[in-house]
Amino acid sequence: MDQMHRCCAVRPMANSQHRVRDDSGEGCPMPVPGFYCCLRQKKHTRHQMTEPARPQTSAILSCMRNESPFLLEWVAYHSLLGFDRIYVATNDCTDGTDLMLERLQELGYVTHIRNPMEEGLGPQQSALRYFMANDDIRALDWVLHIDADEFLNIRAGQGRIDDLLSIADPGDALALMWRPFGDSGRTRWNGEPILPTFTASQARPRLPNAQHKTLFRPNRFGAAIDHMPKSPLTEDVVLLNSAGVSCNNAALYHPLQSRYRFPGEHLSWENAYINHYAIRSHDIFLMKNNRGDGMGRKSNKYYLNSKFYNRQNKNGAQDASILRHQDAVSQRLSSLMADPILSFLHVQATQSFMRLRDKILTPDRIAEWTVPSAA
Repeated sequence: MDQMHRCCAVRPMANSQHRVRDDSGEGCPMPVPGFYCCLRQKKHTRHQMTEPARPQTSAILSCMRNESPFLLEWVAYHSLLGFDRIYVATNDCTDGTDLMLERLQELGYVTHIRNPMEEGLGPQQSALRYFMANDDIRALDWVLHIDADEFLNIRAGQGRIDDLLSIADPGDALALMWRPFGDSGRTRWNGEPILPTFTASQARPRLPNAQHKTLFRPNRFGAAIDHMPKSPLTEDVVLLNSAGVSCNNAALYHPLQSRYRFPGEHLSWENAYINHYAIRSHDIFLMKNNRGDGMGRKSNKYYLNSKFYNRQNKNGAQDASILRHQDAVSQRLSSLMADPILSFLHVQATQSFMRLRDKILTPDRIAEWTVPSAA
């Protein structure tokens, strides 16, 4: 059986040119336990077992445009969770995101793909069609599509992808609920890392803003959208929530539905969820209007006081659980910033973002990009 790499617990893949890099230290601070889950009528039960004959392979898929100030933290964090690959597709970048990803690919952290941008499709739709047709991706056991403002927070076990796969394994898709993180009272960003800065969040799962991303087996589906796989290849695909509860899979068969519409009792943050930093500070949120929507749509979604803003800007509870990996993330970030090319690109991108922000976000523009409060 392949041996786990030290430190970041990334498994080697045969004939792989690009995989998450291991700059290991002495021993692994986050060992991966050998567990499996049995499918029960209502819930999975964890049992000790011998190691499987072949470790399951997994990858993160992402679509990005102009995310350079926030890219290194996102890569540093997710490269430590034990995924075999991180694939990132980009299109029309003007801030160096694509150049940073090219360098990260050279260093072995990601696989960078130039989004083919099929005519008539939005950037995410085009990239997801490419991902789902890629033989290397379809050969993986599990994939998860997330955005640059989303961080997978695994609460089970040691917080590794193998801990989550032990829960997902009886199924074909695992619905991971968003946990919205608000602005933490910040209107202006000064270059701080996202994870330790924005810790105010929604207190509990709620139906009005319940949305999910999905960890799924790519060879069981013919297509995918940003929130879930689509076009199951059989009629018996099993959908679980993060607690291991079997859920209604109807949304997987509907070509356009992007929400699972679970009943309240199936909304769960148990074992894992997606930390969704849709707001961050006000200036970061408003600057999304300058970047554009990942689906190519025009709307007031990224206006202050919009429906989306009010649904996502939740600050009623503190959740710092993702910081369990912060020491390792900080070390990985320092390692990335020690590379002169990445360091130059990151500093230039951050300074350019701040200059552009100060130019664009005039009082008149902020007023224009603010939905009037209801009387």
